[in-house]
Amino acid sequence: MLRLATMQDLTRIMAIVQATVREMHAYGNYQWDEVYPTEQDFATDITQSDLFVSEAEGQICGLICINQTEPAVYADASWTLAEKALVLHRMAVDPALRGRGTGSELLQQAETLALSLGLRYLKTDTYALNEKAQQLFLKHGYHFCGEIQFRKMEHQFYCYEKVL
Repeated sequence: MLRLATMQDLTRIMAIVQATVREMHAYGNYQWDEVYPTEQDFATDITQSDLFVSEAEGQICGLICINQTEPAVYADASWTLAEKALVLHRMAVDPALRGRGTGSELLQQAETLALSLGLRYLKTDTYALNEKAQQLFLKHGYHFCGEIQFRKMEHQFYCYEKVL
């Protein structure tokens, strides 16, 4: 089940984020760290009604921030369309609960939300070393649109789009 996150969910959200960061670092992926994303980032997402969580058996197992905010560096990517898009940010699935379709469910929520807002275009990005996210986006029909630089990271971020 997908729903908007609440402040009461923040402890569990941060536990998922911390587990995700540990796993990323174990694979040499430093996309997320102690600087980003922070608890305040997620609290802001919640207050703006931008953060969605996936629940199974009463437990939050994944999260995604969905809004229309495009980072300024998105201008450096080769997007296909010049129209408003729904943008996916800060997606994570509890590493201990993967393989149950939660990531797919979160992406489907983004598509449903986009259509309900009259949008037919989705954008997202992920770190060059985050192969799991890249595979998930490609599996769900997203197309590569170029590379951008965020936060002075060592590697580029890959941009993806999907037209509904």
